[in-house]
Amino acid sequence: MSKRIYLCLAHMSGEEQKFIQEAFDTNWVVPLGPNVNGFEADLEAFVGQNKKVVALSAGTAAVHLALIACGVGAGDEVIVQSFTFCASSHPITYLGATPIFVDSEEDTWNMDPQLLEQAIEDRIAKTGRKPKAIVPVYLYGMPAKMDEIMAVANKYDIPVVEDAAEGFGSKFDGQVCGTFGRYGVLSFNGNKMITTSGGGALICPNDEAKKEIMFYATQAREAYPYYQHEKIGYNYRMSNICAGIGRGQMTIAEEHVAHHKHIQALYRELLADVKGVTLHENPSERYDSNFWLCTILLDADLKVKGEENAYKSAVQGAVGGAAGVTHAAESLHTDCEPNANVEAMRVALDAAGVESRPLWKPMHKQPVYASNPAYINGVSEALFARGMCLPAGPCVTDDDVKYIVEQIKANIL
Repeated sequence: MSKRIYLCLAHMSGEEQKFIQEAFDTNWVVPLGPNVNGFEADLEAFVGQNKKVVALSAGTAAVHLALIACGVGAGDEVIVQSFTFCASSHPITYLGATPIFVDSEEDTWNMDPQLLEQAIEDRIAKTGRKPKAIVPVYLYGMPAKMDEIMAVANKYDIPVVEDAAEGFGSKFDGQVCGTFGRYGVLSFNGNKMITTSGGGALICPNDEAKKEIMFYATQAREAYPYYQHEKIGYNYRMSNICAGIGRGQMTIAEEHVAHHKHIQALYRELLADVKGVTLHENPSERYDSNFWLCTILLDADLKVKGEENAYKSAVQGAVGGAAGVTHAAESLHTDCEPNANVEAMRVALDAAGVESRPLWKPMHKQPVYASNPAYINGVSEALFARGMCLPAGPCVTDDDVKYIVEQIKANIL
């Protein structure tokens, strides 16, 4: 195969150019304007539940502002899912607060509700204060056990900030993910279900909350005939140009979600008879994942070609193709890494022109968070050791999936 198959690459609808051209024609190229308003209205209709939405520069910015709205500050603690990308936890540290990591349960791979309650009780016992917020994540689009998580949060009266960056369009019990807690975070990065090239949004409970978020997102300016600042604000609003891309993307949002589900179904069919490879699925009919990325687990005893050479050469550059500067790795190994057969399969697929990736490395195993409290049951570490992400984006065709599965089979001994 001559082309390279990427995990999840953005696909344009053809409508984006119209909105972008309109922005140029009317000279609305600033971080406000008709496209921003229109995109927010489209998102509000999409998520439902009478929620309000603020379009922002990134999903990370949305997490940051949601935490501020929940009153998080220096010295506070925030419970966050350990099995996630760093954008779920880093904004906590921006505020001088401490991330408290909670492990996952095996059904959804998301925050374990029972462990969550244990963590809350233990933090109260140790500090005399309850955590200021709870941040569950919809890993690879899979809904969490939100009924149980919300029951725990409500019991202790702790606000929930749902990190639905990967869960755009996913549903739990028929309700859109990101609308259960006080705030919900969306991401429109170039690899997400829809994209604005870069950007995000915050789902808010009402108009008052939306206005407050917009206040902080536009440098917290007071109503004076000059710049008066009484609180610290941020430059987090989305541009009218990016929002124009988003408006075009919203015309095909449902198509994108349907495509990802179709790709999942095809993997299901083609991997059904492959021993030692397990596709992660919805645990029951209550869960409706968008399958942002399709994920598999390799049995620990599965033999893969080349695994004897796994981790013998240093990786060049950053995972995910990050556009920026990375530090050279200090060693070939860390104390928590995927099994040799997983790394061998990743290398084999890469050689065949297929981008794949390990699962997220749990935050409690990241050196930057080595001293943070963590409530662990071993689930996320075990999944990280065995798991891989496979391509599922709008540009992935049925023939691509067939080719990928053929390559997986060809590299199993």
